[in-house]
Amino acid sequence: MSISLVAGLGNPGRAYAATRHNAGFMVVEALAQAEKLSWQTQERFEAEIARWDLSPGHTVWLAKPLTFMNESGRAIQKLAAFHKVAPADITVVYDDLTIDLGLMKVSLGGSAGGHNGIADLLARMGDGFVRYRLGIGPKLPREMDLKDFVLGRFSDEQNTLFNQQLPRFLTGLRLLLTQGPAQAMNQLNRRILPT
Repeated sequence: MSISLVAGLGNPGRAYAATRHNAGFMVVEALAQAEKLSWQTQERFEAEIARWDLSPGHTVWLAKPLTFMNESGRAIQKLAAFHKVAPADITVVYDDLTIDLGLMKVSLGGSAGGHNGIADLLARMGDGFVRYRLGIGPKLPREMDLKDFVLGRFSDEQNTLFNQQLPRFLTGLRLLLTQGPAQAMNQLNRRILPT
């Protein structure tokens, strides 16, 4: 098994660019920038795509669906079908409210956990893909509407923390791509945020 499609989830357009729900976009964009990859808009897939030749014989496609979040599965399904990528070889990078900001977790399977992008992907493709979950929690104030929270922007302090953790997010993603999910879960899921 080798990951050959990494899809960051988010909402397209400037209005959503720096929102919590776009954490997946932010991380795949940072990875593309670090690896000097260029994005191309491919209308047939409804996505922006970047090709990364990770090692001889191992090409990884980075993708940002241009559908809105709740239809993310449509773009990923088209891409996977075209490149003949099985669900087990897909990693989806997305925001997770149940994980504290600055932390990440790799997991296999489970429910959508209230995440509309994951719910759409499960409905269209079924389970089996690798989840690279980026913490954006906790939701404060607690009584705040979920939609307002995820579509809100990080505070300056939260933004600083997220950006400080970006190198770790990228290191973790590279580990997942080169060593596989079991190794990534073993190393990344136990780590606590440095104080």
